[in-house]
Amino acid sequence: MLRSVAVPVIDDLAIFEFGLFGEVFGLDRSWYTDIPPIDFRVCGVEAGRPVTTQIGVPVTPAFDLTALDDADVIAVPAATIRPDDAYPPELLDALRRASARGAIMLSACSGAFVLGAAGLLDGRPCTTHWRYADELQRRHPTARVDEDVLFVDDGDIVTSAGTAAGIDASLHLVRRELGSEVANVIARNMVVPPQRDGGQRQYIPRPVPEADCDELVDVLAYMNDHLDQQHSVAVLAQRAHMSTRTFARRFVAETGVTPMQWLTGQRVLHARLLLETTDAPIDEIAAACGFGSGTLFRHHFAREVGVAPTAYRRSFAGEGTRVGETTHRSSGRSSTDRFSSDTRMRPAPVTASGGR
Repeated sequence: MLRSVAVPVIDDLAIFEFGLFGEVFGLDRSWYTDIPPIDFRVCGVEAGRPVTTQIGVPVTPAFDLTALDDADVIAVPAATIRPDDAYPPELLDALRRASARGAIMLSACSGAFVLGAAGLLDGRPCTTHWRYADELQRRHPTARVDEDVLFVDDGDIVTSAGTAAGIDASLHLVRRELGSEVANVIARNMVVPPQRDGGQRQYIPRPVPEADCDELVDVLAYMNDHLDQQHSVAVLAQRAHMSTRTFARRFVAETGVTPMQWLTGQRVLHARLLLETTDAPIDEIAAACGFGSGTLFRHHFAREVGVAPTAYRRSFAGEGTRVGETTHRSSGRSSTDRFSSDTRMRPAPVTASGGR
């Protein structure tokens, strides 16, 4: 569940990582969507005692650490890494209690060091900022630190890499707990991509490949906007004003995958959203996503996601995805209208720079 989020803060707090938790979880969006507000609590060792930040602006927590005792999610922001894991013992004890009762732990950047100091990363896959990954591994030898990913979802512990990767992890958690449409509403209002992971199959998601080359950025955007159409490398190369050989080579160099692999991944991402937010038949979704047949769609979906489309729909379609209908009431159209302009959301527009 995701009804309450507690954010424990300590001195030398990183203000961006603290702020992103507030942006994703702390804002009341019920005035323009059907998303209910989340009970958001900023907690400190002492309620009312300001903590210092890395930019000199103090933050005053309204709650003490007892507010962690019944929160669904404990979101640990980054702070200056303490020598020898010298974090407040009261905080570490509170984190252990919360974890023991089944709360979800979410960290941004160096917040993973706080979870590690509480003994919560032992034997678990995790990540942190690439600059600090070796140190986290040194301090916690049994943890499985992956420095190459944006975030790691290990069920009740979700850790993110540096800085803006905390947004990716937070939106992923919203998507996991409340559905794609909720995450997309939040992401649109934050003006960030709603999803950059590599598929449900991977508990360690990687970013959707992006490109720095302007010509390829335009082609990627075109492919995203026309997922239901068939594309050939030769035609895409013409759009990029390159020879077929140069285009194929540049595409792999920029994104790490071939054009058809990239396209298949985007089609599967779009199919996941349609499975979650519509009741359209499988063959209809297959056609809308550019797969030649339902059989081909099932093959690619199971390979990318790890389960069949029908099984995925059973797991992820539900009331949590039926938000945002207030947006459409004036037109008499529900957000669940099959393949409406609002429900048939494309994957995030491709930009020239990726998240950190």
